[in-house]
Amino acid sequence: MARGFVLDPTARRADDITTPGPDAGSLAGKRVGFRVDRMWRAWDWISELWAEKLRDEGAKVTFWRSAGRTGDEGERCDREFKAFLESIDIAIVGLANCGSCTGWTVRDAIAAANHGLPTTAIATRNFEVFAHEMAARGGRSGLRVHVLPYPLNEQCKGDVLPIGEAHFEGLLRTMGAMPRAHEKAA
Repeated sequence: MARGFVLDPTARRADDITTPGPDAGSLAGKRVGFRVDRMWRAWDWISELWAEKLRDEGAKVTFWRSAGRTGDEGERCDREFKAFLESIDIAIVGLANCGSCTGWTVRDAIAAANHGLPTTAIATRNFEVFAHEMAARGGRSGLRVHVLPYPLNEQCKGDVLPIGEAHFEGLLRTMGAMPRAHEKAA
């Protein structure tokens, strides 16, 4: 009789990093990088709103927009992303709002976290569990994930911006950031 092996698809990686990595801490003087993509206009609106708020906290903010991930364009994109990671102190990566977008968001967030950066992935509610599962499969089950409501992209800008406003303080908590108001009180 032949013997077969059944692999457990729920097994955890032995090298899994269960901690979230370093906190963002004080934002004053830090370079915060937003990884955006070509798909989600709502993420563009929210990240621009958050960028202004982070600038008010004393941070310098930059954006990097992902592009094609295969062939020559993919190789160029990979080099640009690595250079982007070298240029920032904190990474905010989004948007996990569909299957492949969640995969790329988590992949890029893991790369940032593995680079030693305080990193937060942004996901919508429908893709929260998938984002955590992808992070665990990638060896970083402790990856910080901040969750926005779903649906998001189907709404107009006037409805999305209040959502971004309402989630900013939660983002700071998820990042382990210390806003200026807390620094003054400490």
